[in-house]
Amino acid sequence: MAALAVIAAIGLAVFLLRGPPDETVVVLPSADGHTGTVVVQRGETRQVLDQPYATSRTGHGEVERLSDSEVRRSFGNTLQALPARPTAFMLHFVTGTDELTAESKAELQNILAALKDRPLPDVLVIGHTDTVGDLIVNDRLSAQRAETVKGFLVEIGIPAARIRTSGRGEREPLVRTADEVDEPRNRRVEINVR
Repeated sequence: MAALAVIAAIGLAVFLLRGPPDETVVVLPSADGHTGTVVVQRGETRQVLDQPYATSRTGHGEVERLSDSEVRRSFGNTLQALPARPTAFMLHFVTGTDELTAESKAELQNILAALKDRPLPDVLVIGHTDTVGDLIVNDRLSAQRAETVKGFLVEIGIPAARIRTSGRGEREPLVRTADEVDEPRNRRVEINVR
């Protein structure tokens, strides 16, 4: 079976391939359907792959385009062995606390269900605040929010050692505001999972 370089291209990548004669590069669309561009260069031959399932094979002068079913039939085992795609979630908090808003409490169950199905995820939980209050107090509160969410993740069985937390205080607002502005969208925790 041909070797496969599986690429979920989001930007521009250049691959210089000097491998076996049956090498194949296939560009896969991202989860949202976006396809970036991959440039494959073998010696003097350069091929630009910028469409979903665009394929470059050693010994073929033209770029081919496989179907989703052809890719899955030929490279199904390789695709199954890939780790789950990174994902991100966001939860919001009541002003000045580490208590989730009612909407985020409802969303938490969906997030926990999605994460429970991932074997050994690496999780980064980043806490944030709005600009109301003292900078040092907001630093502590953002770290506390991150630790609270970590606790929820540990409760569903994600090993604590696989979860890193960070508090960014008011330094990285989702919505830029002046100082002392109560902005609910900035009182958040971001959960990044890979």
